[in-house]
Amino acid sequence: MSAAKDEQKNPIQVVERMMRLLDVLEKHPEPLGLKQISQYTGLHPSTAHRILAAMSADRLVDRVEPGSYRLGMRLLELGNLVKSRISVRELALPLMRELHAHTGETVNLSVRHDDEIVYVERTASGRSAMRVVHVIGARAPLHVTAAGKLFLLEEGFTRLRDYARRTGLAPRTKNSIAAVAALERELDRTQRQGWATDNEEVEVGVRCVAAGIRDDSGALVAALSLSCPAERMKPQWGPLIKETADRISREIGHQPASRIGVA
Repeated sequence: MSAAKDEQKNPIQVVERMMRLLDVLEKHPEPLGLKQISQYTGLHPSTAHRILAAMSADRLVDRVEPGSYRLGMRLLELGNLVKSRISVRELALPLMRELHAHTGETVNLSVRHDDEIVYVERTASGRSAMRVVHVIGARAPLHVTAAGKLFLLEEGFTRLRDYARRTGLAPRTKNSIAAVAALERELDRTQRQGWATDNEEVEVGVRCVAAGIRDDSGALVAALSLSCPAERMKPQWGPLIKETADRISREIGHQPASRIGVA
């Protein structure tokens, strides 16, 4: 039986070989010749050539010159399409529920809108006699929330002063940070430990810890936070919230090794 007929009867094998070809081309930014591709993949040159020709017709690979190939533009188009359809909320929710089940406390997902944090998702239950619930759609100033501090840190200290001038750092409680120098120290601590805290700064009796969620470009796109009565907050929840936020980041395409920072 010829190799071509064998491939026609084994579509799964063809797909596996296509993936081997894509993996090799992905690892080499420069165009590769057919002989090199054959060596790297272990495929017979005639088999590699036949599959590459079909992939080239579909723009999955580009034939730079006869016998030389690289990844095609169709992959970029598909990648952008996948990215546009990714919902941070949908991918975060299962891990938020897992975190809530582990701690028994309210877990929130929030995003930035202008100078405020907006809560877009939460997980909570009625098991506890005392619980904290942030209503979806509720807003709070950046500087008094753990989640908001992550976004202020992301912008840097120069723009922090612009924020302070715009908002006046209006306090919500006696614990709210209302001075630029104190807020800078708080953000420096946030950067060093990898997560942010709210020590009864929005509401007396409520504490919060938050970590950032980043997309494939490394941009901070959301914040994951855990809120609870002040006396129930545990030191180990800082690392735990960061670990969970990092997992969500990886789900939406972030590569941790590519960025050093809060996420």
